[in-house]
Amino acid sequence: MKLAIVLFNLGGPDSTEAVEPFLRNLFSDPAIISLPWIVRKPLARFIAARRAPLAGKIYGHIGGRSPILEETQKQARALELALTAPGLEVKAFIAMRYWHPFSDGAALAVKNFAPDHIVALPLYPQFSTTTTASSFKDWERAAAKAGLAQPTTQVCCYPDEAGFITAAAASIRNAWKNPQPGLRYRLLFSAHGLPKKIVAGGDPYQWQVEQTAKALVDSLGIEGLDYRVCYQSRVGPLKWLEPACDAEIIRAGQEGVGVIVAPVAFVSEHSETLVELDIEYAHLAQQSGVPDYRRAATVGADPLFIAGLAELARRAMQSTGIINSGSGRICPAEFCRCAQERK
Repeated sequence: MKLAIVLFNLGGPDSTEAVEPFLRNLFSDPAIISLPWIVRKPLARFIAARRAPLAGKIYGHIGGRSPILEETQKQARALELALTAPGLEVKAFIAMRYWHPFSDGAALAVKNFAPDHIVALPLYPQFSTTTTASSFKDWERAAAKAGLAQPTTQVCCYPDEAGFITAAAASIRNAWKNPQPGLRYRLLFSAHGLPKKIVAGGDPYQWQVEQTAKALVDSLGIEGLDYRVCYQSRVGPLKWLEPACDAEIIRAGQEGVGVIVAPVAFVSEHSETLVELDIEYAHLAQQSGVPDYRRAATVGADPLFIAGLAELARRAMQSTGIINSGSGRICPAEFCRCAQERK
């Protein structure tokens, strides 16, 4: 049997020159700006042109390009090895949403591979209409264009999947090694922000982020753990999910506690971790009087995380349609934008 795994992520610019077109693709997505195309297209160009200089400086801190493709390639190779078994030929493909390699190229590569089954596996543990749903919709378009008709299973989310949680908890413990004597620490579970109106419209992202945090707290098993869920990368005039991570860092400084930031919605290092968390927030922590600022690494290609993805893929091979890390729909009924609503 031949199995194709398609890994989805947002992607990132691979050069300074790619920053503006990357941003243009991002803001052209109707899942990000829900306006008619005739309005959205020029608006996306305007926003991208205005934000490109600042974004270029951000990427300048990490060599002028995003490392997310190389990170995803490592995960793809590790997943292929984890799924290796007699009678099963596995190949992982990468489909980025806003920069190369796009879904169109991935779909053609999958067609050439001629698999018996396709598993669409997002590298977003928590489902959102702005990430997973957008990637799936783009993949379905590209797959139809390429003439792919093989049975396909979509893994919509895995916010509390055991391998993901165990790997993330181990990373947090590693960041917490050798604490300053007598210093109290606060653990900040940081996730990428989202405008509140998207959640109010039935998007389950915030609820799923909170499920990840709860699972991590249980896994860590630290009595009296001081922790907060917070959100980073806020842009624009809209009201975003709160509390903001930067506000929580300032508050920690005022209260004289150390901070350990653990990204829970990112599974690979990129600008939001390497620049926003490691440089900008570290500087803010110093300015705010935080006595010790630390950051847990993303799970990357940790064997435990990869094993969790492999188990999801094995389950997906046995079905079609949409599955998650649970045994059925995991989102409460009020979240009408849950992926399971599409069933």
